[in-house]
Amino acid sequence: MTKSANVSKKPRKQYSPEYRSEALKLAERIGVAAAARELSLYESQLYAWRRRCRVINARQRFRDDCDSIAHDAFLQAKQRYGAPRLAEVLREQGLTYNMKTIASSLRRQGLRAKAPRRFSPVSYREHGLPVSENLLKQDFFASGPNQKWCGDITYLRTEEGWLYLAVVIDLWSRAVIGWSMSSRMTAQLACDALQMALWRRKRPEEVIVHTDRGGQYCSADYQALLKRHKLHGSMSARGNCYDNACAESFFHTLKVECIHGEHFISREIMRTTVFNYIECDYNRWRRHSACGGLSPEQFENENLA
Repeated sequence: MTKSANVSKKPRKQYSPEYRSEALKLAERIGVAAAARELSLYESQLYAWRRRCRVINARQRFRDDCDSIAHDAFLQAKQRYGAPRLAEVLREQGLTYNMKTIASSLRRQGLRAKAPRRFSPVSYREHGLPVSENLLKQDFFASGPNQKWCGDITYLRTEEGWLYLAVVIDLWSRAVIGWSMSSRMTAQLACDALQMALWRRKRPEEVIVHTDRGGQYCSADYQALLKRHKLHGSMSARGNCYDNACAESFFHTLKVECIHGEHFISREIMRTTVFNYIECDYNRWRRHSACGGLSPEQFENENLA
């Protein structure tokens, strides 16, 4: 009776990455055949290691190039853009890195876009003034300029105390067309922002101007300004921030990209910083999803040409 023998496969010899690297260096100097004889290796092993090394080197070069490009674009965007918007920026420059590639590069480098603080709701005092009907009804679409505007007021902290900012935004392009800043939150603050919007847009009529129910917007002065220029006042439902989501979104963007993490010793420094952000960054260059990835100014120039 024949005894069957178990034929076991000889375990494959393992070579460390360091050994492979030195073997490839030797092959570069004296040739693959000579290196294989000297190291008691098969030539096919050395060729396989060389191919793998080339793939790894190419992959590393790609990552290094991507890291450098993503880093520069991230700083150029003042640390405000994450992977989706950086990918858009690079695509316009002819660089076809997708969003996942950019996201991986940012993670490798420990780069994170500026993040928001936790939301804290604001309560408004009862003022007893008449309020306007909600004409907007969360319909933020506008087919052209000067159809729908929205306005709101926020407060910005400095060592000297609060600085209050009022804005007016055209919902068509999301451009900030009017703004005003003051150390006091008064009706005049809201009126000044609206006056700037009227001046910039050549005093259009029949525009819906949507705001919250704050006392500044319900004041006699502000309501008289609306009436004088034949504008239609519209106000959010009580306590519903979603009715004025576009203005809230702008303030969120402003605070995340421009304010949070910075220290302001005076109102004047804050005023200059906010002015530069609105007029030089946001309106001109800040990409907006509602504008198809264009900035408000680019969107208006393309659609009004």
